[in-house]
Amino acid sequence: VERRVDIMKAEGVLFKTGINVGLDISVEDLKKEFNAILLATGATRPRDLPIPGRDLSGVHFAMDYLPQQNRRVAGLEVSKELSITAENKHVVVIGGGDTGSDCVGTAIRQNALSVAQIELMPKPPTERASDNPWPQWPFVLRTSSSQEEGCNRDWAVSTTSFEGDGKVERLQCVRAELVKTPDGKTEFKPLADSDFSIQADLVLLAMGFLGPEQGLLQRFAINTDGRSNISTGEDMASNVDGIFAAGDARRGQSLVVWAIYEGRLAAESIDRYLANLG
Repeated sequence: VERRVDIMKAEGVLFKTGINVGLDISVEDLKKEFNAILLATGATRPRDLPIPGRDLSGVHFAMDYLPQQNRRVAGLEVSKELSITAENKHVVVIGGGDTGSDCVGTAIRQNALSVAQIELMPKPPTERASDNPWPQWPFVLRTSSSQEEGCNRDWAVSTTSFEGDGKVERLQCVRAELVKTPDGKTEFKPLADSDFSIQADLVLLAMGFLGPEQGLLQRFAINTDGRSNISTGEDMASNVDGIFAAGDARRGQSLVVWAIYEGRLAAESIDRYLANLG
């Protein structure tokens, strides 16, 4: 990453970090200074779990936890008051995706006493099902390198409450079955007499994201789609003249390869747009 940034600096790209658009610089001033703007802010709004005990100390979003370790690895300081660490703690990660795996690996490296990862969805099969043929994406069980390091994984688990005296001490859970409703939709149904608890000193919520921060989009008067992502045409242009979008901010939580691809498409569109201005 540093090599790429150095190349772009040498080519004349100016990087200005630590700036909150809308606070440190107004949207109006930004639009006056630049003919084209690309919004590539990512999908950073985390999905919450509003159940009893959510306000207990020790329950955090994954993205409040992971960036701190990046700062430590880079030799930067994390204030003692805000520090979140898994050292000598029983850790539970809620969510079985890539972000959850990052939490698992980080907690293990921080010398957690134990790490458990629970997922609401049922356990995937080890081989393709008959209704999941090639070239569909194979819906099969995957194990990340982080999970291989010593994580206890469990599926079809619904967390009903966090419990503790001011600080989280355990999770109350129930087994859940994915069933179809009469209208054809799916929902999770708790299984009778399946309640159990999990010890926890630190709970990390890694249940996905709900799109980009909406405040910035409102300041730009940007239209969004049904999933609250930035709405664009195939040319990555938004409803506001001169403003484009790419990556997770446009397509929702996805992979970095898609962000790179869309960034290149947006660059081509912006180049054409600027050429037409002249």
